[in-house]
Amino acid sequence: MQIARRNLPARCLRQQGFTLIEIMVVVVILGILAAMVVPKVLDRPDQARATAARQDIGGLMQALKLYRLDNGAYPNQNQGLKVLVEKPAQAKDGQWRAYLDRLPNDPWGRPYQYLNPGANGEIDVFSLGADGQAGGDGVNADLGSWQL
Repeated sequence: MQIARRNLPARCLRQQGFTLIEIMVVVVILGILAAMVVPKVLDRPDQARATAARQDIGGLMQALKLYRLDNGAYPNQNQGLKVLVEKPAQAKDGQWRAYLDRLPNDPWGRPYQYLNPGANGEIDVFSLGADGQAGGDGVNADLGSWQL
């Protein structure tokens, strides 16, 4: 190894590593890239919750349609969504079946809302979004069956 080093020109011996400036430039570039990418990645959980809510609402709507086929009408407002998993008091023994194993909560941990008659359709099933309040924008917007 010593012999090989002696034969190298002086210029090659000085270029054996990265300078501090080169390393700093790379770190700055990585920082800029991270500043652009991180906000986009952090928004994904909210999008995933909205997608999960839409899927849950779609499943609830399908169960409600089956209920209507079997019973001739959607559950009334007092029965609500519980009639999909619990036998109502007025149901005859052989004429009721569970349409769902359990009622899901929305991705923010609150029960889905049910309106009959609906404000946006014959019936409405909806989540009040992240804030749990009617209306709102972005992650706080209501997600409902009328948007499917």
